Amino acid sequence: MTSLAQAKPSPIPHDAARGALARARFADLPGDLPALIEGVAGCSPYLDALLSREAEWLASIANTPLAEVLAAALVAEGDNFNALSDALRQAKRRVALLTALADLGGLWRLEDVTGALTALSDFAVNTALRHLIAAEIARGKIPGASMGDIDEAAGMVALAMGKGGAGELNYSSDIDLIMLFDETRFQPDDYATARAAFIRVTQRMVKLLSEVTAEGYVFRTDLRLRPDPSVTPVCIAMEPAESYYESLGRTWERAAFIKARPCAGAIAAGQGFLDRLTPFVWRRHLDFAAIEDAHNMRLRIRDHKGLAGAIFVAGHDLKLGQGGIRDIEFFAQTRQLICGGRDADLRQRGTRAALAALAKKGWIDPETASALDAAYIAHRTLEHRLQMLDDAQTHIIPEPAEKRARLAAFCGASDQAAFEAEVLARLQRVQSLTEPFFSRDTPAAPSETPDFERPELAENLFAAWPRYPALRTARGRKLFDGLKPALLARLARAPSPDEALLQFDAFLRGLPAGVQLFALFEANPELLEMLVDICGSAPELARYLGRNPKVFDAVIGSDFFGPLPDMAAMARGLAAALQAAQDYEDALNATRVWAQELRFRIGVHLLRGICSAAQSAKAYSDLAETCLAQLFPIVCKHLAERHGFAPGKGAAVIAMGKLGSREMTVTSDLDLIVIYDGSEQGESDGKRPLLPGPYYARLTQSLISALTVETSEGRLYEVDLRLRPSGRKGPVAVALSAFETYHRQEAWTWEHLALLRARVVAGTPEMLGATAAALSAAQNLPLDAAQIRTDVVEMRARLAAANAAHDDFAWEVKLGRGRLLDIELMLQAGALMRNVTNKRAAPAMARALARDGWLGKDELAQLEAALTLFATVQQIGRLAIDGRLEPARAGQGVMDLLCRATETADTAVLETLLLQVQSEMCALIDSKLGKQEA
Repeated sequence: MTSLAQAKPSPIPHDAARGALARARFADLPGDLPALIEGVAGCSPYLDALLSREAEWLASIANTPLAEVLAAALVAEGDNFNALSDALRQAKRRVALLTALADLGGLWRLEDVTGALTALSDFAVNTALRHLIAAEIARGKIPGASMGDIDEAAGMVALAMGKGGAGELNYSSDIDLIMLFDETRFQPDDYATARAAFIRVTQRMVKLLSEVTAEGYVFRTDLRLRPDPSVTPVCIAMEPAESYYESLGRTWERAAFIKARPCAGAIAAGQGFLDRLTPFVWRRHLDFAAIEDAHNMRLRIRDHKGLAGAIFVAGHDLKLGQGGIRDIEFFAQTRQLICGGRDADLRQRGTRAALAALAKKGWIDPETASALDAAYIAHRTLEHRLQMLDDAQTHIIPEPAEKRARLAAFCGASDQAAFEAEVLARLQRVQSLTEPFFSRDTPAAPSETPDFERPELAENLFAAWPRYPALRTARGRKLFDGLKPALLARLARAPSPDEALLQFDAFLRGLPAGVQLFALFEANPELLEMLVDICGSAPELARYLGRNPKVFDAVIGSDFFGPLPDMAAMARGLAAALQAAQDYEDALNATRVWAQELRFRIGVHLLRGICSAAQSAKAYSDLAETCLAQLFPIVCKHLAERHGFAPGKGAAVIAMGKLGSREMTVTSDLDLIVIYDGSEQGESDGKRPLLPGPYYARLTQSLISALTVETSEGRLYEVDLRLRPSGRKGPVAVALSAFETYHRQEAWTWEHLALLRARVVAGTPEMLGATAAALSAAQNLPLDAAQIRTDVVEMRARLAAANAAHDDFAWEVKLGRGRLLDIELMLQAGALMRNVTNKRAAPAMARALARDGWLGKDELAQLEAALTLFATVQQIGRLAIDGRLEPARAGQGVMDLLCRATETADTAVLETLLLQVQSEMCALIDSKLGKQEA
């Protein structure tokens, strides 16, 4: 195991005589330790003094493993205040000397050095706190507390902030603490007495640690990071502290709490406090406005300290100056604040750990992370050398040449000029990597507005923009003005600039606020390009973005353009989003946020040709099923809080229609049937009991509400229950036995057809299998094929008459003869007549019927091509515009997108193709089912 005897000489003695004297005093120490001491004493008067004072101790531990030496040093005994004061100061001296020699002798890495100093801080605070709390308990000044409460400091906790919280203390660091107490441990009448005792403890603790005595000091202690320090006492209760942060907390305080850690006293209570502050520190949505706050903070610090301007080594502040330690910390912390609400893996206290996590998750490139990590190690090491010289809390490289020569020698550099050139290059490198992130150059406004086809329209829109909600604040207008030149230039390059401008106006008009989003665009110009692309090709999606701008958060994720998640990945994603939900409303909102982002991602993939119409249909369907599957037990639990649980196995949800066949579009409703176990009678076991029928009717209504209600995060889906047995006339929830009886004895042909696409998507474990078995039995009932054909021909005739107005309109791909609904009806009829009941989607039904011989090979090819064409137009049309797809109304951008997706030359060619395919499908369906006039 490593001991000081294994240290290597590193510093060059600047004061050769002083170094030689020290070496002579320690000549009997093993290995190269005397040579190391010569260099150390010849550079640092402070360490030379420590060597003299602790010579006997140093000789006794030279061959002892360093970990054991550190552990033995962190022991302080004293039966009174003064004795404890002296013992803590001795521990400080010994840890300071051990750390310096292990660091300068090449035995400890940066983490070992900062870890030892942090361990000393934790030990000192905890020791002082225990001693002082014990004294207050002995005096009867903490109501209800006994000596058994000393370990938890009777509910008092010290939060280590800043470098202490992160385990990154520097050699002569202050320690930043927030002192809190758990007020819930005390009766209201005892609150004031307990509070006064904790304030006394804090004041005496600061004196015990900070006061300079003949034995030195332990740590300068700073309590100014507590809420509103000018008016609050040095120790405050947790509840008012939480209220302060929730209502008045600022960005710099959020950044401070990234590193916060309970270090002494009631550790569990302190961690609970930090857990409750999670929503304050880690915002749910990407917070790019934090960049400007951090940049402004940096500028204020520099202006206050006079640190702006060119970088010179002499007199440079290694911590706060340009390219210094704080720039690296701000770079990492600001990105953590931006993204950490979405990704808990980024919530690292340490700077190096944060850089590594940000690089791993794709938020910064690995080369930048590696360069900043190396610079951070070098900066912090140099910072420690500066402070070891005279035990001064300084970060400023000395201006006098003689002092800089001493520093270079202390760092083991024989060539001072080369040493300083290396320092300068590192500072400049850090500045070049971090400064663009904070202070992006604002593009100069063009001398004139880019050309639009209708200049008067553009000018009228520009004049209206300042009145929109997103531009009502000075900060929002400032950010938008910086974006405007690039934005207008991009809009002017769109296929139809005026259309794109109008859609951008609709997007901007719908924004409830702008600062966060504009800051996001400023930090990620590629998102502005995407927005313009959407405005030019999918106006309805642009309007959706205006109502739901937070979905842009999802684009920043490194996997946004990767393959769409499958059901298992979706389930994990929503489960993770729901973990933070505190109550029922939180769960509904979390589901909506998660679904909105994924819905947006699917839409962008479809628009950009990353996924096909079929893939988007499956993804939209998997999304809906995931929401149903995970909301269902939450709804059940919420209902049980009022009414208890009903007897029996519970309930299950059957998906019908497009969800059942996994062919949903972005605007599809959910066709559902709720089935419950009605085999056991009796009331539910809650405070307001209900019989099974009313209970499951209430459950169904709650489920519909969970899906459809407009919360602060919008709504999820519209729900349709009309496909349940007896339709609108029947109960909203159906007993399993009634479902089985109805489909066996009463169901109409159209209901048997609809049931072909049905599948179970959610429910209690006991009911999932039972419902699936009942559904399978209903789908496989023996039916009269001739009657099915007759009924379907009649149905086609009625539908044809109802939709005759669409027959000559090429762009209606769902309704009318030869369109999607007609094709699906034919395939369902064929599947029912030929007992092909295990395929739900139209393409799968067609392939199964071809294998069965009901469709020929050429007919299958025709059908597959038609389904692909119609589904593509439908998927993109539903995503791009609201309502009926008409070329003149949709705009050139939408039509260009449709032509690209269908591989047609232009709108006229696509229109001709649609009419041709419709005609072919009419002929095919007529040949399979027979034609009957209405």
